Amino acid sequence: MSLKYRTPESIFPRLSVLDLVHVRSGQSTADAVAATSSLAYHADRLGYMRYWIAEHHNLASAASTSPSILVGVIAAATRRIRVGSGGVLLPNHAPLALAEQFALLEAAYPGRVDLGVGRAAGGDALISTALGRGCGGLDDLLQLINPAGAQVTDADTTRTLRATPKAASVPPVWLLGASEGSARTAAQWGLPYVFGHHLGVGGTAAALEAYRSAFRPSPVLAKPCTLLPVRASVAETFEEARRAVLPWLLVMLGLLTGREQAPMRTIEEAEEVSLTQDEREVINRMAKNYIIGDPDQAHDEITRLADTYRVDEVMIHPIAGAHAGDDPSVARGQEQTLRLLAESGVR
Repeated sequence: MSLKYRTPESIFPRLSVLDLVHVRSGQSTADAVAATSSLAYHADRLGYMRYWIAEHHNLASAASTSPSILVGVIAAATRRIRVGSGGVLLPNHAPLALAEQFALLEAAYPGRVDLGVGRAAGGDALISTALGRGCGGLDDLLQLINPAGAQVTDADTTRTLRATPKAASVPPVWLLGASEGSARTAAQWGLPYVFGHHLGVGGTAAALEAYRSAFRPSPVLAKPCTLLPVRASVAETFEEARRAVLPWLLVMLGLLTGREQAPMRTIEEAEEVSLTQDEREVINRMAKNYIIGDPDQAHDEITRLADTYRVDEVMIHPIAGAHAGDDPSVARGQEQTLRLLAESGVR
């Protein structure tokens, strides 16, 4: 049965998707990319506003190493949904390279591409060294992504440097951050802002207030625009949703404790893992920061967050795991989370 397209306006609050291209037991990288394409296909038809890829490196459980390439893959697999980075990390890239990549993506899929950028390195010293680190910053990127280009002086000669020869449209730049400092930077540049609420670092209300109070209208944005990411596992019952989130919790526990990394376990494999009492307490604390529940519970909590923080949009990072024997080219738990949330949000 084919799925009918819905518009973002048919969902309340307005919802989007964040993806890390999860890699689980029994999956290859090719399988994980196929599962992400399938997930984006469903998000497109369910009425989600945008689908973003987060940049991560050297993780056994995530294949989102190159957002710009994945944006092209996802855009080709979808029809309506906006596709972008959430975010691509500026210290790892030369601003010109990023501007060129996203200018071409915008040319190929006009009006559908977002360039979300973060200013963290997103990895340890090994990753930074291996990537070679970029040079320049947000101001360089904003100049280069503009169709007029940037004026560059070299050997007393000033030339215009453009990301693409003749842009007909420009992807909007979003700034991602997890502090009041990043909020003020976004405000000063007049950019839309994403606060990393899903990271559990605290300070969401203060950062969003700092952004709104310091906001300066810009040629691209007349008033503040905010997006709040959350992690969610949604199923027909709370018990099923809580069971499905255990594989992700074990990934996060491994990152926190420095354990040797492994692909994300299946639900059945995760339930066989022996944990200490301290580890169980850590997992339970993390779970309290997630949206876990049946469709009504999840929708009510997302609506409460949207109202509390007065955000324009909530971005769902679906973290429900898969069962043993599931097709490796699909992400059943993540697809269910998006479907149930979309259905619960119909006005």
